[in-house]
Amino acid sequence: MTQLISALSEISDRYEALFVDLWGCVHNGVKALPEAVTALLQYREQGGVVILVTNSPRARHGVEKQLIPFGVPEEAWDSIATSGDSARAAMFRGVVGEKVFFIGEDRDSKFFEPLRLIEDPANIQCVPLDEAEGIVCTGPFDPTADPAEMRPQFLYAKQKGLKFLCANPDIVVDRGDHREFCAGALARLYTEMGGESLYFGKPHPPIYDLARRRLAALGHDVPNDAILAIGDGIHTDIAGAMGEGIDSLFISGGLAAKETKTSHQPDETALNSYIEKEKSNPTYTIGHLR
Repeated sequence: MTQLISALSEISDRYEALFVDLWGCVHNGVKALPEAVTALLQYREQGGVVILVTNSPRARHGVEKQLIPFGVPEEAWDSIATSGDSARAAMFRGVVGEKVFFIGEDRDSKFFEPLRLIEDPANIQCVPLDEAEGIVCTGPFDPTADPAEMRPQFLYAKQKGLKFLCANPDIVVDRGDHREFCAGALARLYTEMGGESLYFGKPHPPIYDLARRRLAALGHDVPNDAILAIGDGIHTDIAGAMGEGIDSLFISGGLAAKETKTSHQPDETALNSYIEKEKSNPTYTIGHLR
């Protein structure tokens, strides 16, 4: 059974590092959540290390730029690990071929900029679906559209045996008061149709490996029992933490606010019913990061 807490400071001295989700925890897609920022600032002032671990399809430098207008100060974190960086590394190793069909918005075109970390990178070219060797997806063409609209293209791709590289395993996010679909919704559909999807963000191992490497680059060798993962995604943040053998703090007031009846704090009966239904076991739960 999860332990309900009222503030990060109640448990923070047990952990040397935090793996912190962004969307729904530190910002809402529009602006920073002030209490969350304050909690991270206080944690770092006490000597803790904060790695932002996000399923954003962007490179970490792109996420850094995004945080500035949201009002998340640089002092609130130490480094960033993104699903986009993990997925780009795999793409430039050629895991879905060199000629790829790109699904995403124009703003994500930087995903295809050369990655210096890869020796002899694949020569990636964006081509029409009928010429493609694989699919690269950073998100839907239209985040508000039903993913099922892609069924005809996916049926053709599956018949060709194309692999689907998913740069963001999230199914949905809330941008302010509006819910949008992510690349994970399309990857799930493609898999359900019999296609093969490759994932690189939470809850899958590659992004945690990247987060640990970010820690090591900062000079920190932190054992699993001294890392706390924080997030609002029961199937991404919490499932990922469970798979990695690290403790987790579930933010019930994010994606599951309705199911857990969370305002300031969740309704305990609703919370327990939700995590039991989802077969999850977060170490701790709080309404909002603070």
